[in-house]
Amino acid sequence: MPCDRKELEQRESRVLAPFAQLSSDSLGRTHPEDPPEWRTHFQRDRDRVIHSRAFRRLEYKTQVFLNGTGDHLRTRLTHTMEVAGIARNIARALRLNEDLCETIALAHDLGHSPFGHKGEEALNELMKEHGGFEHNLQSLRVIEELEQKYPCFPGLNLTWETREGLAKHYQFSGASDSGSVETFNCPSLEAQVANLADEIAYYSHDLDDGLDSGLIRESQLRGHVELWRMSTERVQQQYGDLKNESRRYFIIRCIIDDMVKDVVHTTETCLRTSGVSHVSEVRAHKNNLVDYSNERKRWNAELREYLYRNLYYNPVVHEPNLKAVRMLVPLFHYFMEKPHEMGSQFGRYQGSTKIPRAVCNYLAGMTDLYVMREYERLFPEKTRKPAVPS
Repeated sequence: MPCDRKELEQRESRVLAPFAQLSSDSLGRTHPEDPPEWRTHFQRDRDRVIHSRAFRRLEYKTQVFLNGTGDHLRTRLTHTMEVAGIARNIARALRLNEDLCETIALAHDLGHSPFGHKGEEALNELMKEHGGFEHNLQSLRVIEELEQKYPCFPGLNLTWETREGLAKHYQFSGASDSGSVETFNCPSLEAQVANLADEIAYYSHDLDDGLDSGLIRESQLRGHVELWRMSTERVQQQYGDLKNESRRYFIIRCIIDDMVKDVVHTTETCLRTSGVSHVSEVRAHKNNLVDYSNERKRWNAELREYLYRNLYYNPVVHEPNLKAVRMLVPLFHYFMEKPHEMGSQFGRYQGSTKIPRAVCNYLAGMTDLYVMREYERLFPEKTRKPAVPS
């Protein structure tokens, strides 16, 4: 007999930890739907995220290096997939709900602007008198209203638990067991895991891209980053002298493995000492329970400082991103004056949202390449190369 949703839910009850978020205990969806037949609620959420337009557009959005500048450099999509893989591994080790963890990880950057964090800063400045812009809240907008695929409701109509995981730094409210509305201190452990998996991915993989581009050198890392030095020594002892690509790969693999192990063991200790025995107690807890050790936090801070100093603000990365971001400003003002030129996008938001937010939603959804094309189309005089004298 086929394995249906009921059997999948029973498996969760038998296998997952008592403080995990069971799909059978979901607080449900904003718009009621019949439950899926062969999937759990969180598996349905995951599939809706993967099939969304916003997810596909991540392939052409900047992670660190401007999209298209290197065949092997990460995009926002490859970063998202790496986050999902790390999140699943941690969730499995802690006996948490892998499907929910993966779904949150896959959806966490759906609202990210073009041109990475510089694009986010530019949109936030443009929207400072209209509520600002922040990519976590934009991810919620994407799944709650901007995706338009279903006949009976806006957005993707994902479960409360997935939406809670995307809120990240913002308090999220929902119905308590008694039916009253309650504001929670912390999200589920699955949401906490997805958040740390994001950090692990960008610490390690931005480092990898920096080395691949030549902007970061191993000789510098050995003298300034303890994580790199320790992992280098371990790889050397285990494998001897390796070729450059293999050596860097194994060093970064060691860094990821060590971070994952640290999170699993530290979280296990936090859960044991906290005494939580149900997901409701996790949400009521005053602090997050998924965490690094204090020693690992110091090492991560050292790596983060090094990356900011030597990669993120390196002129090779910083200047092209700034140049690209400057395209967003005239585009924003252009569509503010001529919102109907957004086509169906304007009609979609005209009744429910003010024009600045509609324009911001439109620009935030663009890929890097589409921004450049629109800028060239609308401002040809600024992009036309000067004629060469004959």
